[in-house]
Amino acid sequence: MAIVNVSDQSFQADVENGGVVLVDFWAPWCGPCKMIAPVLDELSQEVTATIAKVNVDDNPESAARFGVMSIPTLILFKDGQPVDKVVGVQSKDALKSLLARHQ
Repeated sequence: MAIVNVSDQSFQADVENGGVVLVDFWAPWCGPCKMIAPVLDELSQEVTATIAKVNVDDNPESAARFGVMSIPTLILFKDGQPVDKVVGVQSKDALKSLLARHQ
């Protein structure tokens, strides 16, 4: 499944109306965000959940709404509600486990 880029304007349609969505709050200048990007690319090919990316520089409303204080922050949404959150670089296995808990 492809990774979806989400904006403040599309957040509700892309994330809150979906099933299981893992949202990566990131910025282009963030080193750890660049480290986790290929992990998310691989993960997107292996799971049925949607993986979405929110650039916090371009979309500050979504980041503020969910209390994102440091990046990368990954928030897992299920049926439109945030159900889990991890901060910092994660391994693919850790993210798979996170998703498995909420499938």
